[in-house]
Parts: sequence; C-alpha cells; structure tokens
Amino acid sequence: MILLQAISIFLELVVAALGVMIAVYRKKRYGWFIGLTFVIYVFYDLVDLLALKVSLDLMYFIFFVATVSILWAIWNIFLEA
Repeated sequence: MILLQAISIFLELVVAALGVMIAVYRKKRYGWFIGLTFVIYVFYDLVDLLALKVSLDLMYFIFFVATVSILWAIWNIFLEA
C-alpha cells in the first residue's frame, strides 16, 4: 500500500504542475487553484505517509482550503464553457 500511496503522491504533483502550467501558459487563473488544491493534497498525504504530528485543526483547515480552491476552479471552468 505504501507504493500505491507514493504513486498517488507523484500523480498529485503532476496534476499540481499541470495546474500551474494552465495558469502560466494558458493565462487561466483557475490553474493556480487547481495547483493549490493538489499541493495541499500532497501535503495531506505526506503527513499521513510519514506519520507527522500535525494539529487536526490545521489539517481540517487546509483540507477546507483545498475544497474551496477546487470548487472555485471548477466553477470558473463551468462559466467559461
């Protein structure tokens, strides 16, 4: 299962990079929010994988930020279509 989690973290980093590329090369602001969401997912997964001691309140907050971030990005993609 650790291998599967490591692959997932790698794929999340790829998605984050693609989000930044959308922002930089396509000039779409929602790319930044996609990137932010997946960087937070990487952080969240690394905390779990490495069994780091991080406040649950902080974890809840950053996961909320990720959720709002992807919601904003998807809403803007919807409006653009």
